[in-house]
Amino acid sequence: MQDREELGHSVRARSLAVLLAGLVLACGGGGDSADAPASEVHSGEQNGHPVRGDWMVRWLLADPENLNPLTSNDASSNSILSLMMAPLLTLDNQTLEQRPVIASLLPEISEDKLTYTFRLRDDVTFADGKLLSAEDVVFTMKAIKNPEVMAPQTRNYFDSVRDVVAVDKYTVRFDLRKRYFRNTLVLGSIQPLPRHFYDPDDLMAEVSIPELDAFDKLTGKKKTNAQKFAKQFNEQYDRKVMGAGAFTLKDPKTDIITGERILLTRRPDFWAPEDPELGDAYVDKILFRVINDKEAALVSFKGRDIDVMGLTPIQHKRQTGTTRFEAQAQKKEHVSPGYTYIGWNAKKPIFSDVRVRRALRYFIDKQSIIDKVLLGLGVPVEGSIFIGRSEYNKSLPGHEFDPEKGKKLLAEAGWKDSDGDGVLDKTQGGKKRDLVFEIISNSGNDIRKAIGLVVIDEMKRAGIGASFREIDWGIMLEQVRGQKYDAVILGWQMGVVSPDPYQLWHSSQAVQGGSNHVSFKNDEVDQLLEDYRVEFDPARRKKLIDRFQMILFEEQPYAFLFMKRAVTAWDRRFHGVTWYPSESTDLGEWWVPKNEQKYN
Repeated sequence: MQDREELGHSVRARSLAVLLAGLVLACGGGGDSADAPASEVHSGEQNGHPVRGDWMVRWLLADPENLNPLTSNDASSNSILSLMMAPLLTLDNQTLEQRPVIASLLPEISEDKLTYTFRLRDDVTFADGKLLSAEDVVFTMKAIKNPEVMAPQTRNYFDSVRDVVAVDKYTVRFDLRKRYFRNTLVLGSIQPLPRHFYDPDDLMAEVSIPELDAFDKLTGKKKTNAQKFAKQFNEQYDRKVMGAGAFTLKDPKTDIITGERILLTRRPDFWAPEDPELGDAYVDKILFRVINDKEAALVSFKGRDIDVMGLTPIQHKRQTGTTRFEAQAQKKEHVSPGYTYIGWNAKKPIFSDVRVRRALRYFIDKQSIIDKVLLGLGVPVEGSIFIGRSEYNKSLPGHEFDPEKGKKLLAEAGWKDSDGDGVLDKTQGGKKRDLVFEIISNSGNDIRKAIGLVVIDEMKRAGIGASFREIDWGIMLEQVRGQKYDAVILGWQMGVVSPDPYQLWHSSQAVQGGSNHVSFKNDEVDQLLEDYRVEFDPARRKKLIDRFQMILFEEQPYAFLFMKRAVTAWDRRFHGVTWYPSESTDLGEWWVPKNEQKYN
């Protein structure tokens, strides 16, 4: 999931994308609940019982990419969709163990771990009041498996699913072709889509999952229908959303105003009333206010037009320390399970040379960026595994800021200023090429802008013609997905479970729309990631992922930068604010006493 600047992972993190994304969150050693610290409680929640009412106003830096439950892949979309959708299973806030939501029990798993059977609750309804059944789960898997649905980032987790069968109205069985150590998590994270809403013409009814897995061999009406469904699903459901969650878009025409707001309304008929553990919330409406400027967002927060937002380091350290602010709001520093990086597009000739990628890392002073840009609220990282997890390879070399070493590596790669114009060049394929490239990032993100400017300044001193440009978030995502960029400053958010780097680094994901947007391809990495997925012994899995991390370090497809410590601020009228051992909070538990409620 691509990073965004708002609350991101600090809030309820139960969607498929967040649970499965590249890395994991751990709290002081592997996410083992036995080692987890006690929850931290705020806001006078010990007084009285939660009551319903009021709104919660949250901030978005930019509009979500779209609200299609399968094709969207950014944090803003996930934050909104997680309120409208519900999974089969979720993670317990306190223990991080899985527990049922739509499923009535944890799945029955065959001894060979190739069959998972879920019993569903018989009272779960979608937002239009229609009952959810096993057929909706089967349909959801068909939508995921349809190769023309633009969801490669999700589909890769279900490669092992051979078929899904509705045993009866409320029992669904997954038949697998091979074992996968995260299958309980992956299958439990499915958020069923209403078949009657997303496929009103029943185009997928006659197409089986095995046939979707052999799509090239599919012919005739079945293939035509599958293609027609995918086209409709990709194009017509960016704003039309329906799930079994507690919130809904009452009228997308008025509840979604581009560049301004998205308004969700709690379903009065939600099937698990007043049960935040099953997805309900105490507020009646949640308003996402879009403000494409962090300083303007803070002004709105101070004016009480926003209730909860993430603060930048400068806002935290220098702009919110007054007595007046403290009387209005509370703040919490917490681990932000993700990392920021500069990705080098290997499809560009300059970056296809590993020697160039290795050299460029020496021009990046990570510690200086952390000290001066993040004001100390960050930790340097050298890979894509969370540094607190046992899977992290502690033998990875530390970072060196050494421009002279970078220059030497570039010279060894054949780059020199042959014409005295101040820019390194090299003859490739009989043609002189300057070492010139552009780094892009999303507008409104002052931290990434500062990083970009600092990095290109250092590179220019070495004769590297690097430039930096900010562009709109949506436009940037199009360029990243289309692999039409030189280099990009971006971030990944992490899941809270054992890592599976396949989505980001397997060569099969180096396709348009895939998460391996830098087109990193390495045969040994592919085999390591495939072996890792089917290895159930933690010790043997550790050896595989250690080797993977070392190769990644040597190949430098990203210049890994840092993991931030995030800061969340919220209005004091909210009670029930608990920060769990995973350093996340569940907004569904937040409530406002009647005499402090602001909105009707």
